[in-house]
Amino acid sequence: MSNYATLAQVKSALRITDEIDDSLITASIEAASRFIDGYCQRSFTVAAGTTSQDYVPSGRYEPLYIDDATTILSVKIDDDLDYSFATTLTTDVDYQKEPIRPTRDGLAFPYYRLMPVEDGYWPTWMQRATVRVEATYGWVAVPDAVKTACIFQASRLYTRFSSPVGVVSFGDMGAIRVSRFVDPDVELLLTPYRKLRF
Repeated sequence: MSNYATLAQVKSALRITDEIDDSLITASIEAASRFIDGYCQRSFTVAAGTTSQDYVPSGRYEPLYIDDATTILSVKIDDDLDYSFATTLTTDVDYQKEPIRPTRDGLAFPYYRLMPVEDGYWPTWMQRATVRVEATYGWVAVPDAVKTACIFQASRLYTRFSSPVGVVSFGDMGAIRVSRFVDPDVELLLTPYRKLRF
């Protein structure tokens, strides 16, 4: 998995010019990147080729959540449960790709959900993978908001090494303690990119 910020970017944000803590900053970037994956329920890996992946539907007519894909080449189902994936479905006849408008509010999103339409359905049997999707998985590019969120979160994690109990500064009211793990600005930046399941 790739990280969403570089060592140079985080050091610049922290105004650090030496190399003493490079290993700690690098670990913070890795942790922040994996936190972003978990928080958004998706990886922002840049697309690097076409592959096929198999999926287990949650219901015959329920949305099928797939890994983020910039293009979908084919969707096949194992409708006779013999592991053959012999039936190829037709876009906008058997299923539709969602989001229907991949670009909204100036933000570009890959496809991440397939919805049966008309006579379309997903075969279901004993938690077996019955849908095979051939696609270019990943994003065209890591969104700028994700990169910025990674810099913020990595900086926050790194500074905790100097304040393990959460005290970051002192003021007129005494010690100021940060108890939240997620920076509010990080939440604001990432909210549009969270993969919500219904």
